[in-house]
Amino acid sequence: MAPNPQTPEEPQDDPAAYAGLDAESAERLARERGWSSVRSLPPGALITMEYRFGRLNFEVADGVVRRSWKG
Repeated sequence: MAPNPQTPEEPQDDPAAYAGLDAESAERLARERGWSSVRSLPPGALITMEYRFGRLNFEVADGVVRRSWKG
């Protein structure tokens, strides 16, 4: 029987902590904290809904992170 695949670990980080930061600083901080992928999106962007371990999404308006979420 094949072993169950290992789920990659994500940083122990609160995505809400990035709200209000400028996008460039937020991305740099996220990478320092261990996020392997950081995606910046404009408000209302159409995106795929697949969950990707290690990815942090930012909704950015006027150069500022308005919200962020994992996946």
